[in-house]
Amino acid sequence: MSDEPKRGRPSDYTAELAAVICARIASGESLREICVDEELPNKSTIFRWLAAHDEFRDQYARAREAQIEHWADEIVEIADDGTNDWIERQNSDGSTYEAVNTDHINRSRLRVDTRKWLMSKLAAKKYGDKVTQEHTGEGGGPMTITWLAPSKS
Repeated sequence: MSDEPKRGRPSDYTAELAAVICARIASGESLREICVDEELPNKSTIFRWLAAHDEFRDQYARAREAQIEHWADEIVEIADDGTNDWIERQNSDGSTYEAVNTDHINRSRLRVDTRKWLMSKLAAKKYGDKVTQEHTGEGGGPMTITWLAPSKS
């Protein structure tokens, strides 16, 4: 037997690895990004841990909630950041001028819209579109509609 350290990704659950994974999720990273790190388990191992460890499942759920709040903060940052909204262009005579950088603006819009869409699906009660409103009558019962005939003057 060799005293060399074990190579490859970790596959045994530890509270320390679970904490690292959840901290990175809470700071806005996707699970896919996290699993690129060779020091951390792959996605299937994490899903196996979620099924097997209640404490990890609870910690992971809280991390996902924090991730959504992180995305909300990012939306404001992206929307407020005007960096690169203008770009220097060159005329055929060599003179330069400032022009709107529509590629950058469109990318920023896409970044905001993607976060908004994810938030609306993952936290629908808080960030979803409220399409319908519930109307009820007294005590939560059905509404009563009374038609008033126009008065004859």
